[in-house]
Amino acid sequence: MEKQKELPIFITGASSGIGRACAEIFGSHGHPLIVAGRRREKLEKLRDQLVAEFGIEVQVLCFDIRDSKACRKAWESLEEKWKRPDLLINNAGLAKGFHPIHEGMEEDWETMIDTNIKGLLYITRLVAPTMVDRKKGQIINVCSTAGHETYPNGNVYCATKHAVDALTKSMRLDLHTHGIRVGQVSPGHVEETEFAITRFGGDKEKAAIYKDFNPLRSRDVAEAIYFIYSRPAHVNVQDIQLMGTQQASSNFIHRSGRIY
Repeated sequence: MEKQKELPIFITGASSGIGRACAEIFGSHGHPLIVAGRRREKLEKLRDQLVAEFGIEVQVLCFDIRDSKACRKAWESLEEKWKRPDLLINNAGLAKGFHPIHEGMEEDWETMIDTNIKGLLYITRLVAPTMVDRKKGQIINVCSTAGHETYPNGNVYCATKHAVDALTKSMRLDLHTHGIRVGQVSPGHVEETEFAITRFGGDKEKAAIYKDFNPLRSRDVAEAIYFIYSRPAHVNVQDIQLMGTQQASSNFIHRSGRIY
């Protein structure tokens, strides 16, 4: 379904991984974009690439999603034409640490809670009222298979993604009478992201978790997000769960080599 191209797509966590892949896919379809994240240099480089390749308008917002005042300041800095997103992709998220609960680091817990839950809420609270006013729009949250099951040492990260799952369902109930579609995508392991290197504090050896199987690629997830968005107006996709062929769940991975 061909969508309105004059309304922007707002992507958080756009400087790398799934967010960047979303920017590239939506940009290739001619949509103006708001790309948000903390790393201005990466965002500006992405903007320049998208403008050169697709001739679209791209607005860069550089701020820390964990800071509610910074979120509001960034949103208020936009010109009015940018404050009517047709789609909000709540992609910003991370995992920090991989410890059993009795050895966990409070700082890691707070970073995950502030980013994965509170950051999603801060941005949604700013953007959703504009959709309610128009009786039109869509929100897609990036959840995880960790939002549907748990695994050893995943404790707080799993809890935050379970919260994303609950928020997606609750937002759907709150917003469906306003003509707004709400859904999520729940991927398993995804490479071409900074997930593993962030979780393991920059330790490249520990972060080499994909060397003996084929996980998803960031573009695979972005394509699922575009599929959700491109359905006809009467269709709301609630959730897409996807994993690599060799991954059957968070706890069952056939580590038989990179065969695909």
